[in-house]
Amino acid sequence: MSISRRQVLLIGGLGVLGAGGAMVPTGSVEAKSASRLNSKDMPRPFQSALVQAPVLQPYATGTDAADGSPVNYYRLTEKAATASILPRLSTPILGYNGLFPGPTISLEQGTKSVLRVRNQLPARHALDGHALSTSTHLHGSASRPQFDGYASDITHPGFYKDYHYANFQPARTLWYHDHGVHFTALNAYSGLAAQYHLHDPVERQLLPQGRYDVALTVSDAMFAADGSLGYDDNSHSGLWGDVILVNGKPWPVMKVQKRVYRFRILNCSISRSLRPTLSTGDPLVVVGTDGGLIPVAQTVVNYRHAGAERYEILIDFRKYKTGQRIELRNLSNKNNVDYDFTNKIMAFDVTDEPVNTADPTWNRIPTALVDSEAMSLRTEQSAKTRKFRVKRNDTTNMWTINDDSWQDVIASGYKKVIADPELNSVEIWEIENGSGGWFHPLHIHLVDFQILSRNGKPSFAYERGPKDVVYVGEGETVRLLMKFTPHKGVYMMHCHNLPHEDHDMMAQFRVGLKEIDWDADDPMTAAKAVWDDDRD
Repeated sequence: MSISRRQVLLIGGLGVLGAGGAMVPTGSVEAKSASRLNSKDMPRPFQSALVQAPVLQPYATGTDAADGSPVNYYRLTEKAATASILPRLSTPILGYNGLFPGPTISLEQGTKSVLRVRNQLPARHALDGHALSTSTHLHGSASRPQFDGYASDITHPGFYKDYHYANFQPARTLWYHDHGVHFTALNAYSGLAAQYHLHDPVERQLLPQGRYDVALTVSDAMFAADGSLGYDDNSHSGLWGDVILVNGKPWPVMKVQKRVYRFRILNCSISRSLRPTLSTGDPLVVVGTDGGLIPVAQTVVNYRHAGAERYEILIDFRKYKTGQRIELRNLSNKNNVDYDFTNKIMAFDVTDEPVNTADPTWNRIPTALVDSEAMSLRTEQSAKTRKFRVKRNDTTNMWTINDDSWQDVIASGYKKVIADPELNSVEIWEIENGSGGWFHPLHIHLVDFQILSRNGKPSFAYERGPKDVVYVGEGETVRLLMKFTPHKGVYMMHCHNLPHEDHDMMAQFRVGLKEIDWDADDPMTAAKAVWDDDRD
């Protein structure tokens, strides 16, 4: 019997699970499994307990000499490690401090941070042999360009880079992940992702805190026969694993009290979109989007959740019986590939543990929350409307924005831009996806934006908050309203289906500068990585 390259690499364990031609999902494709695990090694839903990533503590604190702000200093090490995901086998990963997801960073608004990221990874990735150079992006932060995780501003193994974050924005759920040029998908899929929480007094007062403020980092994966991660991006169209992970555990179970909980749900799948819903049919209350709290809470039965989007959800467990299990399920969306158990995400088991009713958030479902600059913008403020089309070039087999790609940016010496808004200007950007075979989660760096419409109709209720990723569905045209503030410089715009980004649906825009202007914050020169004398 002849064995195909696909079979060899799936069975072999440490190879790319590549296929020959492009697979275009049409509808929600269903299959039994993608992994090549023995049935005894294949995880099943609701056999693991939910775990939380540790909160990273600063190794030092100080005061900013320029403005007197407090500063926290953190250190992260990117390194190879193993994770206990499967029942009997260990899985090699790449992780911040050797963990997936990496440690959560939690700060108060106005406390600045300096994050030293040490690249102590192997020289080459075990799956495909690419050089393990990285660039760390704090997704959701209006960072200066040289600290924004610019894709080509890479840190090689043996080096470190200090990233400076002002943390001036309102409370929100951010996340940090690798953004290394052309290998973001494989590096993030291998484990380089984690949450970052910014708090403020309003959010502290309105929403549950502490153990009732729960981070859920959702991803999907496939596994080779030896327990290692498999990787098949279907000729750069997308990867859809058959195992759903929450905080690195397959379909976990969380014990809950009879009270209101807040969940920060990050979809860090590199391609899969979700449609979460409760098995009881009870509502999910959306109180936050990518850029923080929304003006008015929105009650939904399910919602569409693309990769890189963050939604903050309240679930009220007060009416359920002790011992009752409520599942968080996944209804999926068009153009995913689904398997036996990808219709489940996790479960909640209700306990009789006493509830502290002195906590005012135990039974509070707020309606009015807080406005934001992005949601206060009005279309009449717009100085310009720009139009972009996301598409696949069938000739080159590349993904592009209009006809632009990151290869074009590199070839121009990092000068070519698709837009040049003025600093503090307001614009409308219109994104068209004429394809019937693909959805594109489009991320625009630097800004929070407001979704004005989809195909001329109002945005979905659950996305009526400040956003930095927009789900551009099949045949959809979305209109976005944004203000380009507070920094000058170049910033990226790309698809967050990460195989699309890597091949090569990413471009850049320049804020407040002309091409001939000197750029003090040039991300390729302003803050270079440094050789790590303290390397392990």
